[in-house]
Amino acid sequence: MMAAALTIDGIGVDFSGFKAVDGVSMVVEEGELRVLLGANGAGKTTLMDLVSGRTKATSGRVFLYDAEITNREENDIARAGLGRKFQIPSVFKELTVRRNLEVASCSSPSVFRNLRFGFTAKERARVDEVLALTGLGDAADRLAGNLSHGETQWLEIGILMVQDPKVLLLDEPTAGMTQAETLRTAAIINALKGRHTLLVVEHDMAFVREIAERITVMHLGQVLAEGDIAAIESDERVRAAYLGSKGILS
Repeated sequence: MMAAALTIDGIGVDFSGFKAVDGVSMVVEEGELRVLLGANGAGKTTLMDLVSGRTKATSGRVFLYDAEITNREENDIARAGLGRKFQIPSVFKELTVRRNLEVASCSSPSVFRNLRFGFTAKERARVDEVLALTGLGDAADRLAGNLSHGETQWLEIGILMVQDPKVLLLDEPTAGMTQAETLRTAAIINALKGRHTLLVVEHDMAFVREIAERITVMHLGQVLAEGDIAAIESDERVRAAYLGSKGILS
């Protein structure tokens, strides 16, 4: 029996009477890739904020494996094993691609050690592995500030990977990408299946079809439907909610 990597139990947040997320429950199994679908305003990013500690819940609980992480500080939740990639990448633009990954992979929190001393053989091997997986090997010695939009997104996914979190949250990882970049991102994420547990917020259905195992659809802050892509695309409630909505079932 698979272990539950992420358990969301009736989580909600009330902003002065507006329930942006309203009693959402979800279990993501270890090694699973779960896609979170929904139109703008459905509550997807707010749910990610609640899980990662960026927003404090007013109801419900969140567990990372057996550890409750509800309303803990973001850095505590990150140390517990949850990594998050936001829509807008955040990398050290003045450092090379390899250096970004080395700093992220270094087990010591000391910036002095990160920049002045060597890395362990294990850390170097992990950086090389991530460079290969993200397709950034040829760009390893380029400054991160000179990367294309897609390459910057891949570098940020790589930065998360070298930190080896138990659960990765990816918020619209293909936003602003070309079709070719989107397909390459799908290949990267597919390569992570089984090795990491992933929760991916996305609205690009072509991309979702490339990666999805199980989909949770949100609508007005609540879970509307859950299942594989065939079940979601044939679900009348989903069709009724998103009829004419760009990016969903289109």
